[in-house]
Amino acid sequence: DGRRFIMSDGTATLRFLDRRDFSVTGTLAVTDDGNPVARLNELEWVDGMVWANVWRTDRVAMIDPGDGRVRGWLDLSGILKDADRAGATVDVLNGIAHDPDSGRLWVTGKLWPKLYEIRLVEKPAPAP
Repeated sequence: DGRRFIMSDGTATLRFLDRRDFSVTGTLAVTDDGNPVARLNELEWVDGMVWANVWRTDRVAMIDPGDGRVRGWLDLSGILKDADRAGATVDVLNGIAHDPDSGRLWVTGKLWPKLYEIRLVEKPAPAP
């Protein structure tokens, strides 16, 4: 957020650290619909939200840093094509990067052969 470091230890709790001495200045329990969201992994600050990939999944939680509630999900399943997996040792989605000046977003994973620039589109609501 430009003021503090935000740290994950793989649980459903994020920790806010002082930038000078790394002391813990606060914690945040992350929930989705009242349920804890565990295995929070790589973090990125994007437009006032904390984005966290959920370890061993292709999902990214968009977390409100004020109350810890998940405000949305990115489903990145299928981004790494089967052809890119063939003959390669690849692992999990694990990298999120955001350039706030251009708004560009990138994702990658452990041992992935590529870095992907993504653009988000609103998923239409289901018809009533």
